Amino acid sequence: MAVSKEDLKTSLRIDGTADDTLLDGYLLAAENYIKNAIGVDEDEFYQDKSVTSLMDVAIIALASGYYTFRTSLSLVAAFPVDLATNSIIAQLRGVYAKYLADKGVFDDYKPA
Repeated sequence: MAVSKEDLKTSLRIDGTADDTLLDGYLLAAENYIKNAIGVDEDEFYQDKSVTSLMDVAIIALASGYYTFRTSLSLVAAFPVDLATNSIIAQLRGVYAKYLADKGVFDDYKPA
């Protein structure tokens, strides 16, 4: 994970350490959510600089939302992922589709 807890704390303007464990969990949850939304588990894909920069922004945005709107993780109320994060995830899905196409994954595809 390229986003550190310190990066997230800077983004949220947090100076103390009281919520460090919580922030670690939010960072991990955000990264996993985004990777699952893209549908990729290939480390090579995430080494591309354009991908890592978008991933970092999306992880910070989503983890910040988890921290700021903690009720979004409750069983009672649910709040959608913010539009900026959804937009970045959509961009990363497109980049991943091109990555797969460049690798020839779709070359043998025959529609039914």
